[in-house]
Amino acid sequence: MYRIWLLFDPRRALVALFAFLFTLALLIHFILLSTPRFDWIGGGAAVAPPAQMSSLPASK
Repeated sequence: MYRIWLLFDPRRALVALFAFLFTLALLIHFILLSTPRFDWIGGGAAVAPPAQMSSLPASK
């Protein structure tokens, strides 16, 4: 495993990795914000919760 770090500079490799992951995270969030279902900022059509929730099944 140490031979990999002989080929690459660890600082440059980690900076490149973090930059890539940050860009990927931004891309995923902007894709989600562009959909009406997952737009949590724009206040699109909010899904209303059911009127009555029951944790037990209905009796027979």
